[in-house]
Amino acid sequence: MSASDATVVAAAAVRAPRPVGAWFRLLRSELRLVMGRRRNQAGLLVLAAVPVLLAVAVKVSSSDGDGPRRGSDFLTAATSNGMFVALAALTVEIALFLPLAIAMLSGDAIAGEANTGTLRYLLTVPVSRTRLLSVKYAALVIGSVIGATVVAVTGIVIGGILFGLGPVTLLSGAQVPLADGLWRVALSVAYVAVGLSALAAIGLFVSTLTEQPIAVMVTVTIISTAMWILDGIPQLEWLRPYLLVDYWPAFTDLFREPMFLEQIGRGLLVALAYAVVFLSLAWARFGQKDITS
Repeated sequence: MSASDATVVAAAAVRAPRPVGAWFRLLRSELRLVMGRRRNQAGLLVLAAVPVLLAVAVKVSSSDGDGPRRGSDFLTAATSNGMFVALAALTVEIALFLPLAIAMLSGDAIAGEANTGTLRYLLTVPVSRTRLLSVKYAALVIGSVIGATVVAVTGIVIGGILFGLGPVTLLSGAQVPLADGLWRVALSVAYVAVGLSALAAIGLFVSTLTEQPIAVMVTVTIISTAMWILDGIPQLEWLRPYLLVDYWPAFTDLFREPMFLEQIGRGLLVALAYAVVFLSLAWARFGQKDITS
């Protein structure tokens, strides 16, 4: 954020007649800045490219007469219904690309402002630290929703073009109308976004500890990757229920009849616990942080 951008954000907060209005004006200004950054736009293109590559690879494989012999159930089912490309892409991207996107956004949240010298300026106007921190986190949550939505929508579009769309045969064997299947995809996107939002809370806390956005990005990426590694070690099975990422693939349970909601419920509780703990730490740290730049 440049000094002129900071002026716009500050002015938006000051002009609002009520605290709620000021908060939403500040959020709108923050979202314009986040979505206007070229690297964030490039990141969305990368997220959208993955389902395209998956769909093309499956199409080429099926054209050879072999079909996809390895991969998730969603990837295998993609040849019969293009909607499953979206779910296969979500399964692939929750391990690296989506967490990396959240790490990048988290780095810009507080550390990026401090690095460019605009954080101190923002806090000289009537914008409390708590309000600013809440706006930053709200922007990260919205970014999580946008990222997961881009993956799913791109997957449905390219899947529909290459394989067609129609009644959905669930993983349990039952068949439901396409509208029901799309509704389950929307629920999957929401669930994945909740998990990413919890990771964003970790990123926001880390962002309050440094003035180097690249350090935040690396740290959050390492944390996410380490969780996936620990989750895959059989000897550490006792640790899995406490790992944020352990429950992320549970959205597959939405594609059974009836839906299996036990793991999803646990995943939501774990995500909430992570968000509460790390947002509290971020608030405590940011409230006492000495803003020098």
